[in-house]
Parts: sequence; C-alpha cells; structure tokens
Amino acid sequence: MLPIAAGCDVAAGRPDSRSASGTIGAIEAAVELTLAGRTSAVVTCPIAKSVLYDAGFAFPGHTEFLADLASKALGDPVTPVMMIAGPELRTVPVTIHIPLKDVPAALTEELVYETARITARDLTIRFGLSSPRLALSGLNPHAGEDGALGAEDAAIIAPAVTRLRAEGIDVVGPLPADTMFHKAARDAYDVAICMYHDQALIPAKALGFDDGVNVTLGLPFIRTSPDHGTAFSLAGTGKARASSLIAALKVAADMARKGLDDGSA
Repeated sequence: MLPIAAGCDVAAGRPDSRSASGTIGAIEAAVELTLAGRTSAVVTCPIAKSVLYDAGFAFPGHTEFLADLASKALGDPVTPVMMIAGPELRTVPVTIHIPLKDVPAALTEELVYETARITARDLTIRFGLSSPRLALSGLNPHAGEDGALGAEDAAIIAPAVTRLRAEGIDVVGPLPADTMFHKAARDAYDVAICMYHDQALIPAKALGFDDGVNVTLGLPFIRTSPDHGTAFSLAGTGKARASSLIAALKVAADMARKGLDDGSA
C-alpha cells in the first residue's frame, strides 16, 4: 500500500473534485513504479472524468493521460491505442472520446494505419499471437456501398489496408460493420479495428460486459482496466460486481508473464 492522500474525506458514491489530486497522484505513482521496473503492470480502476475536469484535468481520459506520462518519461511521443478484450471479441476504436459528428474529419489514412500497426505489433508482443489477423470495419453503412453512402471507406480506410498488407500484416477491410460481429465472422479474425468509439465498444460490451478488459496498447508498459465506469449509484451498496476488475488483473498478469517469457518486457 502506498500512502497517497485522497485530498478530502471520501464518502462512497459521492464524487468530490477535491479528491482529484489523490486520483491523479495514484496514476502517476503507478506509472513511475512500473517504468522503474518495480512493478510489472499498471491496473487502473474507473475514474470519474467530470470530477477530474472540475479540478482542471486537461486530458479526455485515462488513456491520453497515461500516454502523456509515458511520453514525458521517455522523451518521445507515444501513441496510445485502446483495446477492449473479452473472451469472445477484441475491438479497437480508431477515434475514441470525440463526438460522433467529428469522427469523419478526425479519421485519416495515417491514423487508421498507425492504429492497426500498433495493434498488430502489441498482439504479437503482449499476447503471443505470431501473426494476428485484423479486420477493419468501414465507417459508413455497407462500408460506403462503393461511394454511394460515403467516400471515407474507399478514400481513407482502403489505402491504409493496402499499406498494412504491404508490410505483411494479415488484414481485411473495410468491412460492413453490421455483419462483422456474429460468431462465424468473429472466428475469422483476432481483433476488429473500428472507426469510432461506440462501433467498437457496443459489440465488445454486449458480448463480455462482466469480463471485458480495457487494454492500452502502444505504451512502454502494460496497462489494463475494467471496461466500465464508476457506477456511483452502486458504490457502498454491496451490489457492485468486481468481475471486470478481477479480469483486468488476470489479463495484466498474463501479459506480464508473456513478456517475461519472450524477453520483450
């Protein structure tokens, strides 16, 4: 146990912006210890973003803050990639915490390519998949229907797929998102790369809400967390389930063991 002050008296289920310093301090300490090799992984609990925002927190969420801490420690920029991993499905959103209306403008060939490249690399290093199979969704219905329902699929996603294949990565797409997540389709790939937050997280949580894990790829350390939020209405009631946090701990431990086995950690 580390003596990190909460910043105020804490009451279960009652968010208080004065506790933000304790939350941020705990994250910073976990990253520092892991980068120093004193711990094997960072496993974070859900944070209340609105509470942190009220205290001046400048990042959209955990993932971006962790990437900033890693970038400062290494002296080089770090590109984080969110992956939701469950027993039946892994998904990665290319764009994350932005409004849906802003997704088309944020989506670029380079962003799609880099997200998929980092995912393929970390599935090999962190998860032990020798040749991970990637399936990229389209942005628009029916993956654009040959341009009739949007140009982004052919103009942005397809060229990224071509670049990835040229590097020897096993990838298909862009695929219609509405037919990617039934059982037979899932059997054909190891991870689905989706174009926006809900496109990735809805199927992942529908198939594995209680045992899904949020894994941040692209960092110089292992980081996992539950795939759900704070649930203040359940805090202190004895009704909250710890299954996703337990799964996050198990996934982090398994990733750490794989890293030690292959010498990559």
